[in-house]
Amino acid sequence: MNKEKLLVIIGPTAVGKTKLSIDLAKHFDGEIISGDSMQIYRTMDIGTAKITTDEMEGVPHHLIDIKDPVESYSVAEFQVNVRALISEITSRNKLPIIVGGTGLYIQSVIYDYQFSEQGSNESVRMKLEKELEEHGIESIYERLRQIDPSSAGKIHPNNHRRVIRALEVFLTTGQTMSQNQEEQIEDELLYDTTLIGLMMEREKLYDRINARVDHMMKNGLIEEVKALHDQNLRNVQSIQAIGYKEIYNYLDGQVSLEDAIELLKRNSRRYAKRQLTWFRNKMDVTWFDMTNLDYEKKLKEIIQYIAGKQQ
Repeated sequence: MNKEKLLVIIGPTAVGKTKLSIDLAKHFDGEIISGDSMQIYRTMDIGTAKITTDEMEGVPHHLIDIKDPVESYSVAEFQVNVRALISEITSRNKLPIIVGGTGLYIQSVIYDYQFSEQGSNESVRMKLEKELEEHGIESIYERLRQIDPSSAGKIHPNNHRRVIRALEVFLTTGQTMSQNQEEQIEDELLYDTTLIGLMMEREKLYDRINARVDHMMKNGLIEEVKALHDQNLRNVQSIQAIGYKEIYNYLDGQVSLEDAIELLKRNSRRYAKRQLTWFRNKMDVTWFDMTNLDYEKKLKEIIQYIAGKQQ
């Protein structure tokens, strides 16, 4: 049985994935599936650098604006959604193209990464929730940090649901969430996958990230976050995103606007570094350097590479 063809475009924030993906979708008659864990949220447009309708240039996009900011979204849900979309797009004789920077989400789709109810225990979960109610998140989060520092480093203390879930898995199975995730990954790709990554010399990438933040500020990021802040949205997954938590701190009077902007830039740069580390360590990627950009020449090179792989 022939595997379904799939193109995946990854890379750090601000490296230029959006424009390239549009040009490749036009060339290969494709439809784009967002691989970004935050562009799923409605009204959160500026801070997530969400593609606009004009920028789509008529290319169909999927998994954008599918959740309200108060709702949660998991990698397991993403996996189910994307695999269904790959089959649906393929059935229309179009090429599915996943574009994004959320490594675990993309990895869960293209490899045999299985989610199950293993580690679920309602009585354990209720006990943890009661402890949270009585003693607050600090003691629970510290337990997680001691047991599974890797997961704790990826989960914000305010994300109570994920903190409790990670502890529930350990207390039920004796295995950390991190260990469980590592064991789920198989080397075999489920699709006929062409996986390309965009990279850029660090100084230029960081300049682009800083300029993007400045652009967000000019385009109304404060007003966008204030609308969420005015709804008193707290302790939800969406607000933990870079670009929102920093401005929340400003709106709460904890930092000056200038400091919030600098923190946003710093956190974005650090995130880009973590993205690159993840992709290089977890995936077999063919990289294309976008630093010295003769864009049309680079586009032609990438098209030739993909065409050779897709034969």
